[in-house]
Amino acid sequence: MSRRSIASILAVVLLIGLGFAASQLRTNYVVFSPGPTINVLGDFDGKPILRVDGHQVYRDKGGLRMVTVSPTGPGDNVNLVAVVRAWLDPARAVYPYNAVYQPTDTQKSVQEQSSQEMVSSQDSAVANALRALHIHFGNAVRVAGVDRSGPSAGKLKNGDLILAVDGTPVHTTTEVIDQISPKPPGTVVHLKIRRGNDQRAVAITTVRSTQDRSKSAIRVLVAPSYDFPFQVGIHISPNIGGPSAGLMFSLSIYDILTPGSLTHGKVVAGTGEITPQGQVGEIGGIQQKIVGAQDDGAQLFLVPAQNCAEALGAPYDPEKMRLVKVQRFRDALADVKAWADNPDAKLPRCTS
Repeated sequence: MSRRSIASILAVVLLIGLGFAASQLRTNYVVFSPGPTINVLGDFDGKPILRVDGHQVYRDKGGLRMVTVSPTGPGDNVNLVAVVRAWLDPARAVYPYNAVYQPTDTQKSVQEQSSQEMVSSQDSAVANALRALHIHFGNAVRVAGVDRSGPSAGKLKNGDLILAVDGTPVHTTTEVIDQISPKPPGTVVHLKIRRGNDQRAVAITTVRSTQDRSKSAIRVLVAPSYDFPFQVGIHISPNIGGPSAGLMFSLSIYDILTPGSLTHGKVVAGTGEITPQGQVGEIGGIQQKIVGAQDDGAQLFLVPAQNCAEALGAPYDPEKMRLVKVQRFRDALADVKAWADNPDAKLPRCTS
């Protein structure tokens, strides 16, 4: 065998060895890929995603799509080959692990936090839609988490509204804490809650607070919420979470509570966390979300203003899908209406 043949064989063996080593070498990166988009006006598991009890609804055939991104999770083995492939793919992105996750994060903790953010975003979405329709509602306190080993386990659920404590109406988280905390540990407190459309009474025996053992706690996480005049529920896969669908939830709720189609039957996608005051906030994975939206036929994409510069770097076709910069819910609503009436309407543009 010639020296050249031996050298070629050795080179192939070395290349295979390096490839195998790269496939086994775990990196400290997270890969973001385009996730599925979901028409919030449509169905999930054979049921409408948006469910309204106590108010007239108007279903239409338009498309208001929330967009998602699929990141590798904490503990996933993202090897060097996967990172290189993602770097070379314009539809995907690579981020340092510590820019996305905390050292203590697990798949379970990330999913729980994401679910809590989703519930909070739904409350803000309903509030903004009803405010735009001049429908009055009040403040309330929502259960955002229940300690599985605490006294509220099996009695309270995420999403329950706490209306009163021992007969005293409560409207803020501070009022709930002030009603429970001063009582001696071991006291039975009587809560009036609303779960869906049902009001019910719940008795819970307090335990010692972890912050001050002389005070009482029922071991739940409470968050500000609203007491709406009718029930709006969002039925979606539990695998989808986070706050970034808030803007699209708001637009979709507004759409089904008003006659006709907000989009005139066209497909609009978008993203953005929404505050109770209607501000549209920055989100992650904007480029991957834009790719997913175009793949699913969106013709207009609503981009949070703070994401605009990054959005322009996404591999999308501006002839097929138009990007519009949004800062507030009322602006996004006006922009969608204007575009639905005239696809060439002058709208706020993303600029570098």
